[in-house]
Amino acid sequence: MIEEADLTRTGMPSGSGPTSAVAAATEKTVKTRGKSPTAIALARLRKDKVAVICAGIFVFFVLIAVFAPLLAKIEGQDPTTYHFDLIDQYGFPTIGPTSEHWFGVEPRVGRDLFARFVYGARPSLLVATTVTIITTVIGVVIGLMAGFLGGWIDRILSWVIDFVLSLPYLLFAIAVPAALLAIFVGSAENAAAEDVATVRFWSLIIVLSFFGWASLARLIRGEVLSLREREFIAAAKVLGVPTSKVLFKELLPNLVAPIVISVSLALPGYIVTEAGLTFLGVGLTEPTPSWGLTISSAQNFYRADPLYLWIPVLAITILVLALSLLGDSIRDAFDPRTRR
Repeated sequence: MIEEADLTRTGMPSGSGPTSAVAAATEKTVKTRGKSPTAIALARLRKDKVAVICAGIFVFFVLIAVFAPLLAKIEGQDPTTYHFDLIDQYGFPTIGPTSEHWFGVEPRVGRDLFARFVYGARPSLLVATTVTIITTVIGVVIGLMAGFLGGWIDRILSWVIDFVLSLPYLLFAIAVPAALLAIFVGSAENAAAEDVATVRFWSLIIVLSFFGWASLARLIRGEVLSLREREFIAAAKVLGVPTSKVLFKELLPNLVAPIVISVSLALPGYIVTEAGLTFLGVGLTEPTPSWGLTISSAQNFYRADPLYLWIPVLAITILVLALSLLGDSIRDAFDPRTRR
């Protein structure tokens, strides 16, 4: 009673002393320990302003790609219509950004640049997302099998991983589209432009997927080699748990962190790779709207029409930078040694 009266007299509410502070800290620690590592990482990400902003930028570009037809319709244009009346005799546009053409028109052919821009986000994100999913699935499955089964299976799969990593990536990126065009289309000169563009699109996905899974498989294999000696794996083996359940029920949940980090870092890499290969002429082709194609065509007009070049360059730069920073934040959030 005397202590409570003293506390009330000094203006300090009852129960707010050191004991309550220790109790609150203890309760917070218990709640943190009760959460899974994934839940703790997600909580860290929600408090990370850089991660939230970068995720918002990525969602913004995804929405641009998804609603590209609607955005082009709002402007009143489409990515394939030619406006030769807006081009002079030397191929330069006679207008700049207007209410009808928000980013102006393309030199030589007069196609609307805004429509080409919003539609150009689609192949970049679609190729990068598809390749990321394929390489993640293949890399995780092969890494799990190689690390857990061991023996001759591990030796064979490890040899395959090393073989894929040793192949000349750029030569395959050049040769595979030509081979697929010869198989499915025939002569590219006599084939329709849409057919050639479709084959080049899928060949790009095939090449990137073929070379992208090996590095993740090696990473997962190394993680599994350290996990398979743990007590819970030994207990599962003693209890006679099937191998498939050990792989996907016991080991896989413990590999969430490296998988998520790998995915977050691979996605921006594939966006840059798609744009770079398209710029070099071994990626996507007309009439597919692509930021890489726009950059390749704009290099001869960057002085006369700066928007033609810099809009797709800035879009790729901002998107890749946001995804890279988001990947760094995800890596830090899943690292138990960091305190953010």
